[in-house]
Amino acid sequence: MFLENTVNHNEQFGWIEVICGSMFSGKTEELIRRLKRAQFAKQKIEIFKPAIDTRYDEEMVVSHDANEIRSTPVPSSSNILILAADVDVVGIDEAQFFDDGIVAVCNELANRGVRVIVAGLDMDFKGNPFGPMPYLMATAEYVTKVHAVCTRTGNLAHFSHRTATSNELVLLGETQEYEPLSRAAYYKAVHAEKNKKEAQNNNGK
Repeated sequence: MFLENTVNHNEQFGWIEVICGSMFSGKTEELIRRLKRAQFAKQKIEIFKPAIDTRYDEEMVVSHDANEIRSTPVPSSSNILILAADVDVVGIDEAQFFDDGIVAVCNELANRGVRVIVAGLDMDFKGNPFGPMPYLMATAEYVTKVHAVCTRTGNLAHFSHRTATSNELVLLGETQEYEPLSRAAYYKAVHAEKNKKEAQNNNGK
């Protein structure tokens, strides 16, 4: 079980916390909860998100449940080091969309004594590790894996199944484009789509 530490100004180093899971699993909700607790404790915080993520708001980090906290959109991970000066806690949302440099940035911040809280998708819609997330999980002191509920079986959902017809790796979307599925439901859906495409190709010949 995850145990939240407190900021210890006598300690030289900070640490990294990663919150990961599928879409609709409550990653951003948990990130905001931890950041607001730090705010309540009068700790200095900064929150960052990738500039491409403007689904809900240009500047706010917003969960699917409409919980929100003000953030700074940045085009690359290197901007975070420049902007995160003299803080106790740094929050980073949608980390999978950042460049690979985000791993070094998080470690640099932790080495400065900052508590770093990162949230992101652990897998893309194809079921592969997403961007820098596996490296962040490997270097973090704490990893919290959260789950959605499968829309087809009611079991815990681990996969983000894309329902939209696009093969682009990065496709920002909501319930119209994605659904959380369990392992069994995901693979059934993938095989059904594969069989459908094969049938369409055969009919087109």
